[in-house]
Amino acid sequence: MNVTIRGGGVAASCCAHVLGLHGIAASAIRVDRPPLPVVMISDAALSLVRDVFGRPGLFAGERRIDRRVVSWGDSDPVAMPHAATIVTGAALEAALAPAAPALDDAAPGFHVHAMAPLPDGEVMHFGERRALATEVTLGDDDDADCCRIESLEAGWLFLIPSGAGRAWLLCVGISLDGALAQSRDIASRIVAGDTPCQSFDPSPRIATQVTGDDWIGCGTAAIAFDPICGDGTVQAVREAILAAAVIAAIARGGDAQALRAHYGAMLTATMRRHLQLCAPFYRSGGTGAWWEQAHDALAQGHDWCTRRLAAEPEPRYMLRGYELVERAGVA
Repeated sequence: MNVTIRGGGVAASCCAHVLGLHGIAASAIRVDRPPLPVVMISDAALSLVRDVFGRPGLFAGERRIDRRVVSWGDSDPVAMPHAATIVTGAALEAALAPAAPALDDAAPGFHVHAMAPLPDGEVMHFGERRALATEVTLGDDDDADCCRIESLEAGWLFLIPSGAGRAWLLCVGISLDGALAQSRDIASRIVAGDTPCQSFDPSPRIATQVTGDDWIGCGTAAIAFDPICGDGTVQAVREAILAAAVIAAIARGGDAQALRAHYGAMLTATMRRHLQLCAPFYRSGGTGAWWEQAHDALAQGHDWCTRRLAAEPEPRYMLRGYELVERAGVA
């Protein structure tokens, strides 16, 4: 089987790599899009990426974050240990980019869509909020190894140091000027400049159809997390491993319909867990209408996922390494 992967990013690169471990050739169709300006990769996520790609020293020399300061709700800022590595999105994509394989023209084709839109279905958004990211200057060198998150009256801020006295500021739910006017902590620690802002959708979302007869959705095209939980890299890798396992099992003659259904159910269950993790942040961040609406949207999303999972059969497969095996066979 030949596989074509449309799009880029961690999920696309990981899917191509794991397919190669299955002996399946995958070619990439690159779609131009600006990479993320900066990515904060937790130690758990980086360990997973290193294990999958067999590169134990990946990003070993990059900038580290060792503290996280949280100013949430009515609480004073609280400092706590944090362990993460900072890389640019361009460096991350370049480091994981797959080599171009030699394809067998006679082999049937399968498509991985790692960039929206998917061929069919729609996207469920569990919230309506916008975000922007902009580069700023740090006012204190002591903040070079510390990230900060702060709730506001109608949104939140996240500050990620990027080196050389600079940082990226993520602003969710409110204009940048309005956020800095409300800020009790972050605004006093940065100098905002004239760097253009990059706008994006931070709301959690999932495609209603993530597979078809000859395709599968992967990465943020299929499921996207709220950055408030900061586990998007781990999700991208795990999702790619599962997508590659589904494709490999279909290539071996497995029950394609059951395998595709399993993939969809696992993504729905993943989204439900993510919404559960996000809910306490939005329940405690503030008391205004913005926070209430955001929390209600998460609850509605959780209910939607629960109803969808109730209509699915019990999981028939499980991952063993990089392969999907039937649970009955494992038992």
